[in-house]
Amino acid sequence: QFFVFCHGLLQLSQLLVSGYLKSSISTIERRYGLSSQTSGLLASFNEVGNTLLIVFISYFGSRVHRPRFIGCGAILVSLAGFLMSLPHFITGPYEYDQSVASMFSNTTDLCQPSIPGSRANLSDAGCTPHAARENHEVLLVMFIAQALLGIGGVPIQPFGISYIDDFASERNSPLYLGILFSVTVIGPGVAFMLGSAMLRFYVDIDKVTGDEVQLTNKDPRWVGAWWLGFLVAASLVALSAVPYFFFPREMPKEGKGAGRDFPVVLLRNLRHPVYLLVVLAQVNLSAMVAGLATFMGKFLERQFSLTASLANMIIGAVNIPGAMVGIVVGGAILKRFQMSLRQCSAMCVLGMFLCLLVAFPLLFLGCPTQKVAGVTYRESSEFEHYASECNLQCSCPEKAYNPICGSNAIEYISPCSAGCRVVNINTDNNSVLNYTNCSCISENGLAGFAKPGTCGTGCSHLFLPFVVLSCLAGILASTSHTPSFMLILRSIQPEDKSFAVGIQFMLLRVLAWMPGPVLYGSAIDTTCILWEKKCDRKAACRYYDNNLFRQRYLGLQFFFEVGAF
Repeated sequence: QFFVFCHGLLQLSQLLVSGYLKSSISTIERRYGLSSQTSGLLASFNEVGNTLLIVFISYFGSRVHRPRFIGCGAILVSLAGFLMSLPHFITGPYEYDQSVASMFSNTTDLCQPSIPGSRANLSDAGCTPHAARENHEVLLVMFIAQALLGIGGVPIQPFGISYIDDFASERNSPLYLGILFSVTVIGPGVAFMLGSAMLRFYVDIDKVTGDEVQLTNKDPRWVGAWWLGFLVAASLVALSAVPYFFFPREMPKEGKGAGRDFPVVLLRNLRHPVYLLVVLAQVNLSAMVAGLATFMGKFLERQFSLTASLANMIIGAVNIPGAMVGIVVGGAILKRFQMSLRQCSAMCVLGMFLCLLVAFPLLFLGCPTQKVAGVTYRESSEFEHYASECNLQCSCPEKAYNPICGSNAIEYISPCSAGCRVVNINTDNNSVLNYTNCSCISENGLAGFAKPGTCGTGCSHLFLPFVVLSCLAGILASTSHTPSFMLILRSIQPEDKSFAVGIQFMLLRVLAWMPGPVLYGSAIDTTCILWEKKCDRKAACRYYDNNLFRQRYLGLQFFFEVGAF
């Protein structure tokens, strides 16, 4: 029982490390200027190390000191967690365009007609060879950490499960494994809640004092303390690793020589139509979940103008518990009605069909991108002429990004692009109150004013229906989880069972978990309408076409749901 307790704790903290990355992915994109394709690849990179080794490890399981192996794996995972936070400590403080000269920079992004030609330095300051190299180092460190995370995670689950199954009584074994399984489902939820808590702190909380930070967490330039969660999670893993070095080896029952007939068993399983079809359905579902887990937060942030912290809170407190409810309900129905295999498959089909019905309206719940001058919005030819004139004498830096919302409900990329000449400061906390004397924002022929921050998509009324429907779709889809497992376990020869499950997980990894996030990330990148430029390369996306983003992101999800059905 102590082993089960330790293993539950270890699995929870391991999932905290891997799930936390997904919760802070949109923040890391913004901090280091990554496209969604890159961040999707990063998120799925731990599966690479994992997949390469999982077959060997499952095969050698009976010949090694399992607890010690689990302990070593856990130490690797903990190391990976600490490595993930390293980029924060090797790079300088986060820099963003400001309207108020501060100790970091004396340039501002207001309209300053007096000095022509002196403004170029704002945009190119961050483009030394050193900065470019720094960015490569960051990516390299993170990819290595993700690979280590995958490798370290390899022995944890298979060895733990087989160890428990070998030494627990026949009667208790299912209970123990059930406990562990529920932990693996709770884990990501806890990770998103941790993300929600950490991203409320400013990223450089250790490098600058509170009064120097002029951003609030509602600001589109806000970057939360993404690295803090990795330190917390990695420390937890390190602590949970300790007991494993003190568990006995206890000679396991001799396993049968599985090596000789490896290819025979593989072919026998892959030729089994039920096995193959169920695994393919699970591949579709897993691909959907992979995209959902990696980019759902980003989607909520953009579509409904939420903070990263709130988006994580919704996923961790609503969507993931919903999926747990679905899994439990599916298992309960299965047990209550003692279903035959045909009834199991009927239940899977019904669950997916209902899921499709609920998920379809989601494609239409959303709003277009807010009006952004010069990006999504050009009023008329006369306006076009006026808009290009109104900030000509300002000589605005191209790359400035400090969105403001004009009194005409149009968003401008920076105070300079709106021709604002005056900034009013709240003296108590150094924050910007508003911008006035803006030549591009005309109201009744007078220069208008603007507030700091984005105008938002004005979509908040659709947020609740969206969350309810997506949660419901998740519950319905996950009711098919347990019956589909039963289909596999009962339709296959008993002696092939563990091997069949191993192959199943490998196929899920190779066909869904690895390519899934990259596919979703690439689809999201195609909907970007304004890229941030760093050293003449595309960095993070500033504005998406929200309608396209929704259609492609949720459309891809719907496509996989149809595939599973």
